[in-house]
Amino acid sequence: MAQVIINSHPLVQHKITMLRSKDTGTNEFRSLVGEIGMLMGYEALADLPTEEVEIETPIEKCMSTVIAGRKLAIVPILRAGLGMVDGLLKLVPTAKVGHIGLYRDPETHEPVEYYCKLPDPIEERVIVVTDPMLATGGSAVDAISQIKKHGGRKIKFMCIIAAPEGLRKLQENHPDVDIYVGHLDRQLNDHAYIMPGLGDAGDRIFGTK
Repeated sequence: MAQVIINSHPLVQHKITMLRSKDTGTNEFRSLVGEIGMLMGYEALADLPTEEVEIETPIEKCMSTVIAGRKLAIVPILRAGLGMVDGLLKLVPTAKVGHIGLYRDPETHEPVEYYCKLPDPIEERVIVVTDPMLATGGSAVDAISQIKKHGGRKIKFMCIIAAPEGLRKLQENHPDVDIYVGHLDRQLNDHAYIMPGLGDAGDRIFGTK
């Protein structure tokens, strides 16, 4: 069974509190999502494979550590997942970025896929799937299933807020995927929104209603 890591860093928790506030405007909200993505990414990428290479400092030649193998792949679930990409790219500017487009059917609350474009070769990369909210878990489960169908193997999922229901569903369907969570909230309401949550992350990131 893969691990679930609930982030307890004071900076992450402070920024999540600011995200939750209904008075936080679009520009600040967008910046906070990126900052949280970077802070959480620092932990999520701690096990990236490395190798030693020879370099020359101003003093002498030496062996030093670099990230090994194919570049990292960041795959946001559109559209809200895009908000976390810049933070991760600040950590690994050479990372490749794919996209998976899903929307939630308003009646069934189930995900409907409309787009999938992944870096090639995806099977050789560490893949971080991003979505600020893990609510029912349907979108995350479907997105990761699509990545696996295309050959992805080493997959991590990163979200800022999760509901227990969504976390359980993701674990049950993809027990091999490490899950990184900024905060585990109380529950879903009757409309499948996380409580207390922070509203619709996509609308708040992009200023739409």
